[in-house]
Amino acid sequence: MDNNNVITFLLRKSSNPEFRIFVTGKQALTDMIWNKLPNCYNLILTMRKKPILIVVAALGLVFSGCVAYSTAEEIAPSSYVPADEALAAGEKLFAQRTDLEKAVSAVKTLAKARDPENRDYKLEWKFARYSYFVGSRKETPDALAETVLKKGIEGARIARRMNPNKPDGHFWYAAILGEQSKRSPVTVGVVSVKKIREAMERVIEIDPLYEGASAHDALGQLEMGSRGLAGGSVEKAIKHFEKALALDSNNTYTHLHIGEAYLAADRDADAKRHLENVLKIEPKKGYEAEHKETVEQAKKLLKTKF
Repeated sequence: MDNNNVITFLLRKSSNPEFRIFVTGKQALTDMIWNKLPNCYNLILTMRKKPILIVVAALGLVFSGCVAYSTAEEIAPSSYVPADEALAAGEKLFAQRTDLEKAVSAVKTLAKARDPENRDYKLEWKFARYSYFVGSRKETPDALAETVLKKGIEGARIARRMNPNKPDGHFWYAAILGEQSKRSPVTVGVVSVKKIREAMERVIEIDPLYEGASAHDALGQLEMGSRGLAGGSVEKAIKHFEKALALDSNNTYTHLHIGEAYLAADRDADAKRHLENVLKIEPKKGYEAEHKETVEQAKKLLKTKF
């Protein structure tokens, strides 16, 4: 009996709705673990490439070894964690995000306080920010990244509606949409260029220094990523990166990205200078995880390109 027949058989025999969802495939498994089982991140890492029969066989172990968890949408209103309590706990966890599991726990902590009947602006945009971080890490399993980005962009949209005159919702909406575009350049990326550009331009109108002038940096990345698809160009990208560095010369992400753009423009000397700047700049307090990532990428480019 092949896998599809086994799944059909199990679906017919089981009246348990969660079990029925579980056996339908890898994505369903990840979604259910995300929604129900906060301590199963490592399980996703080890099981994401296993055949469905092994996954089904491990069902008993999954339910016996993990703590039950519900998303905000599934928790009764009387069970929601207060927003200020969740924010405090989430910030402590997110500060330890060099450990990806801590970042995942931070997202889940905020999710417990997302009451549809009593939205909190700060909670929603921070939920989006934390979700972006988890979803954009290369070590995050693809299915988990897709799930967390999908949930995170919901929070960003809510924050945009709640306070359109603050930059947070616009920025993290565009950041998550950009990450989704990288993962699905044809189905998401092509149609999202205008939305990302408009959201980041709105951030610049409200606060051009937000997140170390990262809106200009994001527009530069958008130009680089949309070459050949939506009229992006290296020259336009470099102009955005230069504007970002004029506002914040210590943003290592921007130094890295302009270095990549200069390499694409065959301006090797300029590229090397900016990549070396990444190694010289001290990390900003609270951004050690991001700084570490940019240093690793800059070192790799300096080693392979020069």
